[in-house]
Amino acid sequence: MNYINELRKVIGHDLIMGVGCGVLIEDDKGRLLLQKRSDTGEWCIPGGALEPIETYEEAAKREVFEEVGIEVCDLRLFGLYSGKEREIHYPNLDVVYSLAVIFITNKYTGEISDTSDEVLEHRFFDKDSIPKELFYCDARVILDWKEGQTKVVVK
Repeated sequence: MNYINELRKVIGHDLIMGVGCGVLIEDDKGRLLLQKRSDTGEWCIPGGALEPIETYEEAAKREVFEEVGIEVCDLRLFGLYSGKEREIHYPNLDVVYSLAVIFITNKYTGEISDTSDEVLEHRFFDKDSIPKELFYCDARVILDWKEGQTKVVVK
């Protein structure tokens, strides 16, 4: 089921509210995995929309697998995000206000893949090499990670 696509059939591009789940994935060197979006060319964290009846953790794991091709485990809550930067205007004119539940982990299995239609590439970045071209709704999350936030941040 793709709940958002079903809603779009009824309301078109108008604003809808949803919940997004994402994962900050660190490698064994403490670098952060970012993915370059195919729609904007900007860097973001893996994640996507919560489907009905799914838990936050199930959604985060599913989205990472769909977009990155790896299975994540030992997810820890990193932060809850809301506010103006969570109003997302997509290139196709869809508008979503996406409350975000963000996890963090350094445990995953599998090989990172760039085969998802949503992603141009994946790359690990250390704190000093985070690109400036960040997708605006993930920028605060990535900067919190960069600044060493390791506890739950509510914004």
